[in-house]
Amino acid sequence: MQIREITLREIKLPLREVFAASHGEIRTRRLIIVEMRDEENRSGWGECAALETPGYLPETIDISLIALKNWLAPAIIKMNFSHPKQFAEFIAGIARGFNFAKASLEMASWDLFAKDREKSLAELFGGTRKKVAVGKVIGLQKSPQILVEKAIAAVEKGYKRLKIKIMPDADLAYFHALRSSLGQDVDLAADANSAYSSADFSHLQKFDAFNLSMIEQPLGWNDHFHHAELQKVLNTPICLDESICSFADCQTMLAMGSGKIVNIKPGRVGGLVEALKIHDLCVKKDIPVWCGGMLESGIGRGFNIALASLPGFTLPGDLSPSTNYFRNDIVSPEWQMDESGFIAIPYEKTGIGCEVNLDYLEKVTVGKFKFK
Repeated sequence: MQIREITLREIKLPLREVFAASHGEIRTRRLIIVEMRDEENRSGWGECAALETPGYLPETIDISLIALKNWLAPAIIKMNFSHPKQFAEFIAGIARGFNFAKASLEMASWDLFAKDREKSLAELFGGTRKKVAVGKVIGLQKSPQILVEKAIAAVEKGYKRLKIKIMPDADLAYFHALRSSLGQDVDLAADANSAYSSADFSHLQKFDAFNLSMIEQPLGWNDHFHHAELQKVLNTPICLDESICSFADCQTMLAMGSGKIVNIKPGRVGGLVEALKIHDLCVKKDIPVWCGGMLESGIGRGFNIALASLPGFTLPGDLSPSTNYFRNDIVSPEWQMDESGFIAIPYEKTGIGCEVNLDYLEKVTVGKFKFK
């Protein structure tokens, strides 16, 4: 296949409600949508899901756009590739870093490749599941009671896991309220997004009383040492998110014991090729993995759902249906969860498993850049 044209669309998708985490609030989701056309005028779609501010990771959406416009997209015009692995190897050598930007292009190459082979992404990845379990992420709330109300509503809808955003002064009282209302059987996890430090070890040990399935990224985004020290004194498993930006980072986690669970996000690790390598390593080492989310549109969500079909993804992922975050998505049909808390894998459809709603995509586009 030869790449003939790249279109980058900067879009703004309004959220149903403000999403708050320890690194800040999101009211409107800025994303970069990649459309890659080949010599037969077929379109492959990808998505750059970096955040607007560097509170999660250093690469922001504006940095991603600079990398895509100045270095990455111009370098791949007229490129011929036979497999996305070849494509991933090529863009890895263009520039160091810019994982979210590189992932968006690699995603589009996978979508094109799947359409050329007339296969679904899940089939190409080696998926085995017919449906994937869905977890619900609940952002920081103003009070424990508001959190409990949202948690009860999520449980009634069938979500398989509740993951709540936490930070100092918004943790223990919230855990107590949730367990008092929901009981011990609900799968409850906490996500700190690096809100704590090594000075908080004694406080974090109190989390063990609440039967959490994991605490995600309690310490610094690049701090394997203190995560390893913390895991030694915690019964609750530590799940690493921001600390795993590559296959090598996962090897570091295993060598140091800095976590017991891995959250795999294709954008964060630089693409699906790297994500698949991390999955395979974790399966070999008997480390549970699950697919995290970045408030993606239906395009990015399609890749996440396909990835979560692999056998190593044994824990519910942050794969909520489109309507959970957006009034309208840019794909049709929008991703839906059944009453049992699962999303079906569209093996019968090629590529990402849905069509891009071009009319709505144009409506929410605020910037467009073409490369031929």
